[in-house]
Amino acid sequence: MPLGAASSGAGQTLSVGFFIGILLGFCFLADGINLWPMPKSVSHGSQTLYLGRDFQLTTDGSKYSDGSGILKDAFRRMINLVEASHTIAGRVPGSGVLTGVNVVVLSSDDQLNYGIDESYTLSVPTTGEPLYAHIEAQTIFGALHALQTFSQLCYFNFTTRVIELHLAPWTIFDQPRFSYRGLLIDTSRHYLPVPVIKDVIDSMTYSKLNVLHWHIVDKQSFPLEIPSYPRLWNGAYSYTERYTMADAREIVQYAERRGINVLAEIDVPGHALSWGIGYPSLWPSADCQEPLDVSNEFTFKVIDGILSDFSEVFKFRFVHLGGDEVNTSCWTSTPHINKWLKEHRMNESGGYQYFVLRAQKIALSHGYEVINWEETFNNFGDKLSPKTVVHNWLGGGVAPTVVAAGLRCIVSNQDSWYLDHLDATWQKFYMNEPLKNISKPEQQKLVIGGEVCMWGEHIDTSDIEQTIWPRAAAAADPISLSAKVSIILLSSMKILNDKVRCPIMSPVKER
Repeated sequence: MPLGAASSGAGQTLSVGFFIGILLGFCFLADGINLWPMPKSVSHGSQTLYLGRDFQLTTDGSKYSDGSGILKDAFRRMINLVEASHTIAGRVPGSGVLTGVNVVVLSSDDQLNYGIDESYTLSVPTTGEPLYAHIEAQTIFGALHALQTFSQLCYFNFTTRVIELHLAPWTIFDQPRFSYRGLLIDTSRHYLPVPVIKDVIDSMTYSKLNVLHWHIVDKQSFPLEIPSYPRLWNGAYSYTERYTMADAREIVQYAERRGINVLAEIDVPGHALSWGIGYPSLWPSADCQEPLDVSNEFTFKVIDGILSDFSEVFKFRFVHLGGDEVNTSCWTSTPHINKWLKEHRMNESGGYQYFVLRAQKIALSHGYEVINWEETFNNFGDKLSPKTVVHNWLGGGVAPTVVAAGLRCIVSNQDSWYLDHLDATWQKFYMNEPLKNISKPEQQKLVIGGEVCMWGEHIDTSDIEQTIWPRAAAAADPISLSAKVSIILLSSMKILNDKVRCPIMSPVKER
């Protein structure tokens, strides 16, 4: 991004402080349960407990050794989140004191694979000596979610100056409704420094989002180092607004330790003008610069090189190959490409199909499954690889058609889940239902989830987090549409009765 960046510390203070305020401001949930996203099942009592000064993590009975320190790091982050930089100076009462939390993880594996079990059980009893909260999860990543939920049960009391946990005892069971719960960031339209991306990743954990869709390159810039074709990043905005492969690896590893996969995207064949800054032969011509030259074998060698380099860093099962908004007029107006199309008995639509399918085959050869924007399905859906995931964005009605054809789908319909649409309120985000008009269970399973999209034309380091949140949190709630309707109605009645306006109820203000 060609604009200045806030320091890492300042960015983290904003994201944590702002989002804690939002989480603790959910005044519309019944029975005073301030949890978000709402777990699958919750029961609670009416007693108040207190966190001990030396609140500790134990792992008695766990099969997970935590050799990499994922659990210990998550526990420290949870404590920092609960304390929220306050000085815990009060006197803890002599009874009802939580000594710590015991975490039992049943699997010794900490590889973050797609579809991994993210469920957990969290219980906070009111009896026992010493008194411990208990977490049980199949995987370490379910345990991370449980620690986030535990943090939401705790409050700093400004009168007593201690951390309190209300409405104990608690018994909570949770598991995600969808395996894919994503947030897109765009580093082509504006460059985002690595510390800012890390701050976004940290904030994603609060709503238990689990996929960072990194739209790395586009027409405007190519900021990522590609060792196989090192001149590609000549298309960056400037010499300094770049990511090395070591930067990318650091981002991926940082996210993985927080239970978040990183989905890398290169958008082909359109949205690719920046590629030709370093390799002009990728353009159809000097005067007509995208989509990428379908007739040039070098084009596909470069794609192969990029995906080969990606496979060393981006370990997520999927890669995103774009495929949207392809204006093929450059192909027909460029003599050598037009000649090639005729020799191969293709029109420009056939060339578009050829390009997308060939790029898919390259990705598959590197072990990836492919995500493409919905235009590919709309134009030649029956030709796509069976391993394709169709990414809906243009509007409603696409997902039912995709899953009826037997393909998987991710929902990001722009009318409801595009964060750069500042006129879209939290209610619209919240009420968007990925399974709308899909009634058959076997087809519902093909909707692997949804994603909110923070396109970068009008955001930079100064406003990315305040534009993402709180509306992205509304999209993160996994409950069914009927339950959402009930909560909307209950919240409206509570606001009217209490004459209180919840922070989450307000749309993000225009800048």
